[in-house]
Amino acid sequence: MQTQPIFLASASPRRHQLLTQMGITHNVLQVPAPPGEDEPLLPGEHPASYVKRTAREKAERAVAHLRASGLPVRPILTADTTVMMDSQILGKAHTENDVREALLALSGQTHQVHTAIVLAWRERLYEDVSITDVVIKPLTADEIDWYVRSGEGIGKAGAYGIQGLASAFVASISGSYSGVMGLPLFETCRLLGRAYSASD
Repeated sequence: MQTQPIFLASASPRRHQLLTQMGITHNVLQVPAPPGEDEPLLPGEHPASYVKRTAREKAERAVAHLRASGLPVRPILTADTTVMMDSQILGKAHTENDVREALLALSGQTHQVHTAIVLAWRERLYEDVSITDVVIKPLTADEIDWYVRSGEGIGKAGAYGIQGLASAFVASISGSYSGVMGLPLFETCRLLGRAYSASD
């Protein structure tokens, strides 16, 4: 799919890799993080609404940053990925203990990965979301210890990356593999098509 160049407002190497895989010309736009807590959940906010809001807020911050920076105006793509189980968010793991607790919760269970994407272009926000069911096999204590020691789960939503060592734990998925990685490619290409068609 050939499009005009876009900005990817994400530091995720996986999202950059996925856009490159699809031949979508892009540059990474480094947007300063807002002050305070990282992507807080608002009181009474449902997790499914949370991931859409955070992706939208990332896009709004990226648009403001682009306008202030003097960089060329291009479409801006943002995304946010959240792992949910029983309507509860399993956030990014910051410590080995976080990884261990997340794996114990996920072991033998089905959870959902929601990835919301937003494309900001010509004063409009185009939005979509991918929802994927992921089944993790029952994990032994040795398997959990092995994964914790690998360090791979640190910094990842739900404390695992499906494209890495944790692929050995994934019994099945129903939905978008690339969405679990952090950028659903079908929805991304569809969003680009919608935006460009609307701006013709």
